[in-house]
Amino acid sequence: MTRFKGNALALLIGSLPISDHHQANDIVFKYTPDIPLWVQLPVHPEESMMAQFSPGIPGLVLSQDRVLVDSSGSTFEDDLLKFYEDYLAITEGGSPLDGTRFVLTPETATGFFTLLDCMKSAPQLPAALNGQITGPVTLATGLTDQNKRALFYDDRLIDVVVKILAIKARWQVEKLSQWGIPAIIFIDEPGLAGFGTSTFISISREDIARVLSEVIDAIHQAGGLAGVHVCANTDWSLILDSSADILSFDAYGYFDRLALYESSLRTFLEQGRILAWGIVPTSDSRDIENETASSLVAKWKSQASQLESQGIEHAKILAQSLITPSCGTGSLNLDHAIKVLEMTREVSQTLRSQA
Repeated sequence: MTRFKGNALALLIGSLPISDHHQANDIVFKYTPDIPLWVQLPVHPEESMMAQFSPGIPGLVLSQDRVLVDSSGSTFEDDLLKFYEDYLAITEGGSPLDGTRFVLTPETATGFFTLLDCMKSAPQLPAALNGQITGPVTLATGLTDQNKRALFYDDRLIDVVVKILAIKARWQVEKLSQWGIPAIIFIDEPGLAGFGTSTFISISREDIARVLSEVIDAIHQAGGLAGVHVCANTDWSLILDSSADILSFDAYGYFDRLALYESSLRTFLEQGRILAWGIVPTSDSRDIENETASSLVAKWKSQASQLESQGIEHAKILAQSLITPSCGTGSLNLDHAIKVLEMTREVSQTLRSQA
């Protein structure tokens, strides 16, 4: 974290509502050039949250209309054994990652390779590069086995999910770090909004801490920064008390909920960690149409003043902030998505100019 400060730089979250990856990349460099992201385009089924990072899991059934893990097949146990052999060859044997089940491919993550190609001819280096991965809680509760049971409730399969995500995150850091600038990997965890509900009744805080920690640790061991993104309300101490470097949250809709965690939030900032403020709305088209960069700057300043009232200096808050949309824009129409990006850029520029 000593190498990177947020300084209210603008950052994109996740996805765009277009089909062409080169166009997406151009949009990213136009609106968020300081921290470019490789973009998910959910119009392509293979780039959905469940499908994009699941290849390599033993027993995976991946088709146009379903993604599941079939652990009942005659070859599943052999496939599971081979998975751990491959995993240990990398983590203990030092085998290279390229060409293994633990990497992204152009077929399922075209945006990642488009960003790498663009960086080869970039006229100047950005402040950081931004990768992403579906979080272990979200993937393991969203993916099911052949009996429609979430993978999180199978000790074998949750371990596989966590390990494959951890190594895919590590591999991204290795690729994004080749230019000598910080690599940030955001762990996308919308599933954490369900913690404490009947849906997650048998999932404990310790379970969540364990699986998040393994992915975060892999990012750190590769030299990257780990962010966790939750686009709804959750028990924010799950992230504030973790070893994540960045908390990405919907500041437009849920700042007041986060502010309730006063002690954990103060400690988080005192440790030099970063808040990625999703101050630009994405969930309601009426909000997108009605808000302006000026109104959102005022909203951010009002929220920041609440932290200042807790004894945190304004300059420190700004230095440890990023400015983002509240969530991905993949479900919006293109006009609304572009306005979201325009406002994100303008809010960032205004705050930085007034620092």
